Amino acid sequence: MAPLNAPGVKLSFGSILSESFRFFFGNLRVFFHLVTIPWIVSIVLRIAGSMVDEDSLLVVLLEKAVDVVPTIMFMVAWMRLVLLGPNRIGRLPGTGWAARETSFLVHLLKIGGITFLLLGAFALSVGSFDPAMLGGAAPVDPEMARREALAAPFGTGFMISALLALRVSFGLAGTAVDLPFAPRQSWVLSRGNAWAIIGMLFVVFLMSAMATMVSALLSLTLMRAIGAGSAAAIVVWTVAILVSYGGTAVAATAQALIFRALTGWRDGAPPRT
Repeated sequence: MAPLNAPGVKLSFGSILSESFRFFFGNLRVFFHLVTIPWIVSIVLRIAGSMVDEDSLLVVLLEKAVDVVPTIMFMVAWMRLVLLGPNRIGRLPGTGWAARETSFLVHLLKIGGITFLLLGAFALSVGSFDPAMLGGAAPVDPEMARREALAAPFGTGFMISALLALRVSFGLAGTAVDLPFAPRQSWVLSRGNAWAIIGMLFVVFLMSAMATMVSALLSLTLMRAIGAGSAAAIVVWTVAILVSYGGTAVAATAQALIFRALTGWRDGAPPRT
């Protein structure tokens, strides 16, 4: 059982971030090996979602919910790479689902399930948004004002729950290496480092989102320059999803490094008590 008392370790913001990026770029060959099948599955899901109804918020949310499956398979393998090395990764991500992935999914739902539900409730409450309303030229729509008032508590709840989820998310690394680990233990172990953990992971996810957006814009510009037709969207999705998985790998690396630092866990040795 992992320890319930924080060992008094102070995390270094810059050290964890730099090591996370260094590990990712130093293992690009392994990254492409592990990400290939989950990447393809995510692309297929994106194409399927666009064919059903690209403008439906409900379809988008369902697509993101299903896309958790290939993401989990990749994250489990990548965290095992960070903590155990390339010879202990296990099966290739995307070729099977076992008890380890199920435990990871359950742990993830405990951490971020409420956050995802609040995000979905917020998106569905707000509905579609007209950018012209920002200029003040269009009259205020009473229905839109009512939806925004209804969505405000969901938005506030989402932000709070997202911060709490970031704080305890490093415990997922314990589940990836088959340790019985719960959010309650992560909460206790993160005392004294809570804002550092939140800040590190927020920076990683923000940089990942920006890199994904830039890659999508560059891909779209290139496709338009060469006169690509319907294939342009697929190319843009392909590039953006790959970059997004890269961000996931960096975040998973940071979570694994935080887990190792706070628990003192090493392969074959019990966690610090």
